[in-house]
Amino acid sequence: MVPFGSSQRNAAGGDLAGRQPFRGPESAFRYASPAMSRRAYRILPTESTTFHPRLMGRRGAVAANSYFSVNAGMEMLHAGGNAIDAAVAATLVEGVVNPQMHTIGGECPILIRPAGENRVVALNGNMAAPARATPEAFRARGLSDVPDSGILAAGVPAAFHALLTALSRWGTMPFREVVAPALELAKNGFPVSEGLVRQHKYGIAAMRERFLREWPASAALYCPGGRVPEVGETFRNPALARVFEHLASARDPLEAFYRGEIAEEIARFSRERDGLLAREDLAAFETRIEQPVCLRFGDTELFKTGFWSQGPAELQTIALMWQFDFAAIGFGTADYCHLLIEAMKLAYADREQYYGDPAMTRVPGDVLLSPEYTKKRAALIDMKRANRELRPGDAWRGAALLPEAERLVPKDWGAGTVHVDAVDAKGNIASFTPSGAWISSAEVIPALGFPLSVRMMTFYLGPENHPNVVAPGKRPRTTLTPSLAFRGGRPWMAFGTMGGDNQGQWLLQFYLCRAAFGMTIPQAIEAPRLSSEHTPGFFAPHAAEPNRVRIEPRFGEDVIEELRRRGHDVDVAPDWTEGFVSAAEWNADTGLIEAGCDPRGAKAECFPSFANVF
Repeated sequence: MVPFGSSQRNAAGGDLAGRQPFRGPESAFRYASPAMSRRAYRILPTESTTFHPRLMGRRGAVAANSYFSVNAGMEMLHAGGNAIDAAVAATLVEGVVNPQMHTIGGECPILIRPAGENRVVALNGNMAAPARATPEAFRARGLSDVPDSGILAAGVPAAFHALLTALSRWGTMPFREVVAPALELAKNGFPVSEGLVRQHKYGIAAMRERFLREWPASAALYCPGGRVPEVGETFRNPALARVFEHLASARDPLEAFYRGEIAEEIARFSRERDGLLAREDLAAFETRIEQPVCLRFGDTELFKTGFWSQGPAELQTIALMWQFDFAAIGFGTADYCHLLIEAMKLAYADREQYYGDPAMTRVPGDVLLSPEYTKKRAALIDMKRANRELRPGDAWRGAALLPEAERLVPKDWGAGTVHVDAVDAKGNIASFTPSGAWISSAEVIPALGFPLSVRMMTFYLGPENHPNVVAPGKRPRTTLTPSLAFRGGRPWMAFGTMGGDNQGQWLLQFYLCRAAFGMTIPQAIEAPRLSSEHTPGFFAPHAAEPNRVRIEPRFGEDVIEELRRRGHDVDVAPDWTEGFVSAAEWNADTGLIEAGCDPRGAKAECFPSFANVF
């Protein structure tokens, strides 16, 4: 076993902390016959080449889930702004053009590496529960869970506060300039994408019946005349444009949003529908600036937001895997997939047992990330057989397994997000994961043009000792998990994805592809991925499918059959549907900037992922 705080070298002498490609051209290319056409422009196989090229530049980069948002970010960089200005502008545009994934009524956790500093700061851009949100308030309405849609799941919108906090502390441009691209698109329109119309469960076509039946304001905006718009049809959001104009002209945009007419409109909308959210909740809201959690793996260091997110579960998973011999296991083998799945089961069982808002619940974070606890937990992994149990550790006592009587197992044991990365030539690095207030889970507020987030659905109503029981002012634990990494003690890259409970699983695979197997950004993005449904989900009703694994077929039939033989319940996914990663990196030594985006965004008809560098 190899401690996760140390470096490991493979048999050929390459450093598995990030410098040895998992496969090279010499291992994949077979030279063609001399009789092959003289007119060919390539005679070597293309199995080892990527769909997207390496995008490289020296001045700045933006990667996100729409070419419109990337263009907005690049516009800020070209105008002299920095990576934070670019990320804020891109995020605002994402909330306009990908409303099936995020709008300004949602959340936005953020990680930032300020230029010239050897530190990372975390912004807790998570919503807060209203003062009247208690288990009793929901039970009095005949509910056994916080609903997964509608006004009762609405908390204080956090995204706008987080964006303005980032802009005012680390940006360089005024809000009126960074909001201009989003305002223009909302006011004058943009061509509707395949994802906005067709996305599975979240797109307008999938939501049309509910819009017409339950949410008239959503129907009026997104299905005028009862009709689903055609792909490429121009879409406008006049109410949202007016909101942006109001905020752009305000002396204090935060005051205007959280204590002015917008807050009153939100409170009125909630009050008329028997919601819990009140104007006083918005007025009291603040974005917390925090220290991120981090662990070192070889010569790399991965930073995540705190235990109110699922980010630390990624650190726990990689730490467990780092105990094993990656050189002997190799990427994409049955042993690799099995180890990945079993490590995620253990880490995410701890997520279910212990994670919550650290301001309102005790979280044994230091133990969960400690080498001693990790070694004890890693010893539970049987490399020959899948384990069906939900097995949290006993973090308070420092033991590998928690007694069964103390385990928080949901009663039924047996959504959308986007991401923005930006870097600039000075070394500012930004990782933003905006989400929530998607149009599939709540009605649009007619006067504002956006819905409210329903992130309170991740809360529990009991038992009382559950770390994520709803309480006034509490931040619900969230799947949102931006990522920022250092290599060799210096800033390296930002990356992230959408994907609910799968976000962390997909991101840690991308990170392993880079940190342990030496892949480039496009290689790591396009490598096959999988996800486990073994652990209870964050979203109500917190369902799980023990031993269920969803896997892309590019791992190969032999690997898939071997996983079945070891006891995994394998669901072979349509190819190019597991994860939607974007990334941007900065090389402090050479000044080289790179970025990349996932072809899965377009292949899965979720959103037109894009990246640009100059």
